[in-house]
Amino acid sequence: MALNEELLEVGSLKWFYREAKPIGRSDRLPVLLLHGLPSQSYSWTEVMPGLAEKGYSCIAPDWIGFGISSKPDKRDFAYTPDAFIEALAAFIETLEIDRFSLVVQGFLGSCGIQYALRNPEKIERLAILNAPMSSAAKIPWKIQQLGLPLVGEMVTQDPILVDRTLEGGSGYGISEKDLDVYRRPYLKSSDAGRSLLWTVRNLQMQQSMAEIESGLRGWTQPTLIAWGMKDPWLPFTQTEGVASSMQNAEVSKLEEAGHYPQEHWSDRVSQALIGFLRR
Repeated sequence: MALNEELLEVGSLKWFYREAKPIGRSDRLPVLLLHGLPSQSYSWTEVMPGLAEKGYSCIAPDWIGFGISSKPDKRDFAYTPDAFIEALAAFIETLEIDRFSLVVQGFLGSCGIQYALRNPEKIERLAILNAPMSSAAKIPWKIQQLGLPLVGEMVTQDPILVDRTLEGGSGYGISEKDLDVYRRPYLKSSDAGRSLLWTVRNLQMQQSMAEIESGLRGWTQPTLIAWGMKDPWLPFTQTEGVASSMQNAEVSKLEEAGHYPQEHWSDRVSQALIGFLRR
């Protein structure tokens, strides 16, 4: 199934997104899929067709600052969780999506959890794949170094650092074809490296995790926590306590997957999501 590629202007920002539509009419609510750091919407391209075949319209955007979406200067976009959440809310409003299921993964995908907690009336179901959701979560060194004054700025000249981060988190090699997609923004312009640097520097983990951990305890919408158990950065032991405190959550352990389960275990992720969305 072919994926459509779209650009949407929302105020001064341009959002790039990939979309998979079901064949024929479907009364199922759409699914929005959000990537983590330092990834792109491309990471969902093997998951989306399976969902569309089951009747779900899927939308996966590149966050602002990533992929093909706008990469504004930090004077125009703060690159804080609040800035990303507000931009996401405007994107969803412009698409005129009233209610949907949300799938989030990784660091920055955590902003999607914060969006859900602040807009519960919009969310039918929530799926969390290896995204920080506990006050015990820390930014891993592989990502921290992308925000350091000298090393981070090297990303503008050396996108291989992004390759190493993606492979380090997943625990698997990524094909040259796929790496070419992830490298391309950094080869085209130094704006991509600067956006990544500013994002890493402004993740505000302590405040964000406090909001997420507290908010999920009172969260009542059906939630799937699908976890790559070989994640070197976010061990399941950190997540387990939060999951057990939630009122309507189920856990799916992906034993062989790492931090980016949709990259190497897309079939397993698709199956887990389809089963969850159809319940």
